[in-house]
Amino acid sequence: MRVFSTLLAFCALILMLDGCSTRRQSYTPVSYSSVAQSELIAASYKAADALIAQVGAQQLSPQHPVIVATLVNINALEESSPLGRLVSEQLGARFAQQGYKVVELKLRQKLYMKRNEGELMLTREIRDIAQQHDAQALIIGTYTEGADRVFINLKLTQVETNIALAAVDYALPLDMNIRSLLYRPAPM
Repeated sequence: MRVFSTLLAFCALILMLDGCSTRRQSYTPVSYSSVAQSELIAASYKAADALIAQVGAQQLSPQHPVIVATLVNINALEESSPLGRLVSEQLGARFAQQGYKVVELKLRQKLYMKRNEGELMLTREIRDIAQQHDAQALIIGTYTEGADRVFINLKLTQVETNIALAAVDYALPLDMNIRSLLYRPAPM
């Protein structure tokens, strides 16, 4: 019995010492530059830059706002996901960085909001918001999940005519980060 008690005390001592050890886990804090280098952000910024380059300054004036709608699932146009909302946020951020005015839809009250879906708008509301803010264009988009990629389509459309002024397609690798952003919580 004494041997067992000694062995138990020895194991407890080892566990306590291990907890107090000075071993350091390799932890690198996340920096702005490392996040800005992420493939998702880089792809969204490149897509926004491509839309801007296609239309040029003659068709898209920095003096008039742009509206960015939430990207939706192409197989269920009334649904989005964290990925759809995040990409739309990144597109809006890039347009703002490039000197364009971007209407912040989350602050709007006359907006069709579906729980967990984002800023999905009714057509008449788009026109109302565009008129109120003298918006010139709307960025809309869809995404769909493939076997190993998520395919994204974006269009910069003229609000008054619904004519696409620019469009871009790209794909993201379906890695763990992207897969987790496609998750849609169950409706409450």
